Amino acid sequence: QKTSFHRPQTLDFKNGYAFSRLPKEGVGGETLFENHLSQEELDDLCTKGATLTYGQVKRSAPSRFTPAFVAYDKKVLKFDAYFQEEVPISAEEHYRIRQVGIYYYLEDDSMCIIEPKVKNSGLLQGKLMKRHRVPKNEQGDYYHWKDLNLGINLTIYGRTYRLVNCDCFTKVFLESQGIVVNPPEELVSDPYTEQRRTPVHKRIVPAGPDPFRQFLTYDTKVLRFYAIWDDTNCAFGDHHPCVIHYFLADDTVEVREVHKRNDGRDPFPVLMRRQRLPKIFVDKNKNFPSCVLEITDHEVQEWYSPKDFGIGKTVTLLGRTFLIYDCDKFTQDFYREKYGITDFQPVDVNKKPLEKTPQVIPPYNGFGIPEDSLQNCLSLFPKPPRKNIIKMLENNLKVLRYQVALESPVPEDKNRLFILSYFLSDDTISIYEPPVKNSGITGGKYLKRTKVTKPGSTPENPIYYEPSDFTIGSTIEVFGHRFVIIDADEYVLNYLERNSESFPAATVQSIRDHFLPRKVVVETTSSGIPKKDLDDLIVEVQKELKLQQPFNTRQFHEAFHHFDKEGSGFLDKTKFLNICDTFNVPSSTILLKKVRWKECCACG
Repeated sequence: QKTSFHRPQTLDFKNGYAFSRLPKEGVGGETLFENHLSQEELDDLCTKGATLTYGQVKRSAPSRFTPAFVAYDKKVLKFDAYFQEEVPISAEEHYRIRQVGIYYYLEDDSMCIIEPKVKNSGLLQGKLMKRHRVPKNEQGDYYHWKDLNLGINLTIYGRTYRLVNCDCFTKVFLESQGIVVNPPEELVSDPYTEQRRTPVHKRIVPAGPDPFRQFLTYDTKVLRFYAIWDDTNCAFGDHHPCVIHYFLADDTVEVREVHKRNDGRDPFPVLMRRQRLPKIFVDKNKNFPSCVLEITDHEVQEWYSPKDFGIGKTVTLLGRTFLIYDCDKFTQDFYREKYGITDFQPVDVNKKPLEKTPQVIPPYNGFGIPEDSLQNCLSLFPKPPRKNIIKMLENNLKVLRYQVALESPVPEDKNRLFILSYFLSDDTISIYEPPVKNSGITGGKYLKRTKVTKPGSTPENPIYYEPSDFTIGSTIEVFGHRFVIIDADEYVLNYLERNSESFPAATVQSIRDHFLPRKVVVETTSSGIPKKDLDDLIVEVQKELKLQQPFNTRQFHEAFHHFDKEGSGFLDKTKFLNICDTFNVPSSTILLKKVRWKECCACG
């Protein structure tokens, strides 16, 4: 009579996860009482369907699949192993045994090697190989847990590991997979480490006086001496101030060097480390080799003691000679009580002041100006000489120009004329040669702007040319070349007259006398003679002179200046006619009647 055969719901979701629960009702909605169904019946309700009257019964669902990374999660095979490493740089050990642990992870067949860290071992320990699948051969195969067993050698990246033992889980797992596990071996230890762990055999001291009596009596009691180490015999040697410490507890000596600020030495505090210092050695065969770094008691006849030290004494410690010049108060009290010494007058070791050696200035080499070259002798980093800024501002663009002739025995240099410019702002001189066509000499800048010293001056006290040295007819020597001043600019005369109190009267008068004929010509020209008549007269005179044989104009001018002894610029008729007859100048022509006898001889 039953018409409902539906099965109860046993699957559900909670918080997004699927899970199965026990049915609360039977097939067809029948009431299920507590503990009414057995576990087999409950499983039958969950897994098996209802038996059909017709047709084949459905098969049961297959068993649930579990992946390897879930089945073997957190399951690791652990093997104890060691490998041997060569030590080529040590004389005490030739190889080293290092113990490691090899871990094999079943979930992804990866391996890693970890060495336990040992404190102060000096080795890079810890994880020697990170976790990854380790290649087995060159064909691309990887190590598998089937390749691992006890008592075998495992080669990984050129290093051979010896597997000696494993944990309980590893042994059970291998045996469950049908692998016969070899018997474990003993883990080999490092021989050098075992040697270090061996207790050192202590020497038995024979019975006698208490060896610690001196230490207990004089512990923390130190004699301090102030000394000087004379190292001047060596290259770059000097007097080094030092402090000598004598430790009464064990008769050892220590030497410390006293460093001063900016003394140029490395600040090493200890010159000689604390040690017993030998004073007299035992006589031995000279051919027998000896090592000075290791001295035994039977090689030393006498060691240094407190009686060997004192103010004014010289001691030799390991080949270095020290002069003791003072000590502290504790040292004085110790020597006063034990040795009865009462004189502790310090020795004066201060250096005598060195005599200042005068600085020798080398001769001027000709490069640059002497003041600039002198700075290289006065300072390591030379600075340019200081300039007179006020003088440069007051005399800016003020230049005195002179016409000079080169005094040279070479015939080609006799007619060369130059322009000498004197710059008042910095007392420099420049020389320029005006170019002359078809002369065969290239004109232009002859001397760049520089200071010129007078002949006979020294590099220590250079004497330069000044405007007072430039007079008409004076000779100027410029770096071995001699120039004669033959003319000057009108600005020179104006400047000297405005500042006549700053220059000698002879210099000013020389320039005035040179410009006096020119002033007379100007006065004559402005005296009332028409300019046209004067120009016509000059043209007629020039034509008449061209008809005559050529004569030396320079000698003609020099003759006029010779007879004009007063420098007035005038000659009388008689002297004028005599000069014309001397140079074969026609004097009987009608032109002479037109010439005024008192006209300036320098107008031509």
